[in-house]
Amino acid sequence: METFSYQNPHLESTKQKWFSDEFLYKFKGFWIWSPYLEPTKKVVENFKPPPTDVILASFPKTGTTWLKALLHSIIFRSSEEKSLIFNHPHELIPSLETKLFLESNGKNPEFTDQKVRILGTHIPYQIIGDVLNSSDCKIVYVTRNPKDTLISLWHFIQKGKKFDEDPWTLEAAVDQFCSGVVPFGPYYDHVLAYWEESLKRPSKVFFVTFEELKEDGNKQVKRLAEFLGCPFEGENEEAEIEEIVKSCGFETLSNHEINKSSEMPECFPLPYNSFFRNGQMIQRLCFKPAKYFDRC
Repeated sequence: METFSYQNPHLESTKQKWFSDEFLYKFKGFWIWSPYLEPTKKVVENFKPPPTDVILASFPKTGTTWLKALLHSIIFRSSEEKSLIFNHPHELIPSLETKLFLESNGKNPEFTDQKVRILGTHIPYQIIGDVLNSSDCKIVYVTRNPKDTLISLWHFIQKGKKFDEDPWTLEAAVDQFCSGVVPFGPYYDHVLAYWEESLKRPSKVFFVTFEELKEDGNKQVKRLAEFLGCPFEGENEEAEIEEIVKSCGFETLSNHEINKSSEMPECFPLPYNSFFRNGQMIQRLCFKPAKYFDRC
């Protein structure tokens, strides 16, 4: 994996406009969207994960929703409750900075009393690493081709009301993404830190890509279960894995009523259905933005 460096005047400032009237703030070398700045700081100051926690870390729009569904299905597969049918994956696995610490007004949030908690975060390893290393908790990190990540983020933001007021053009999105000035960016720095940590401590950090999940979901689900200490066993092993992969597939998840809803979830000011677009990789799309991506 190549190392990328940035030399952009944007990175010298501690505040940058993102789009419309939304701003990003520099915190320990990364850009944080204003609503999540204080919660991110509170996570670093106050979060103490027990060893049974599973932390799903990711850069935004890299397959987070999909992996939340998979993790929940793997860990709680013995439960008879079909939670994914009636609950959005982001509600089953709340985010530290965009949900739990955001709503707690600076205090330590009330956590679930489940023996195993699955919690999400977009916070870079460079910021949250010491917190996670203070515990024997497991970290699962998912990433995605940067071009697909950018296009997914761009489409996601378009569904917000403010986009109509002051459009975030594709050209502007590419410029900011390649400069690192997007929420929790720079992208490459975010990915590389978790990747390097997975090489140093493979029993602590599981690193997987969106593309690997698309290519062979069964293989990755089996690997995930083994990493998490709940391997599939017995004569029905392959059938169980196949069922989880199918139930967490884009076609299945996107057709649940909760995921088709235009209502707003508590965790983000965009509708439930904005988290499900098409689950495809860029080379399969009709959209051809190659001319914009030369510098990425």
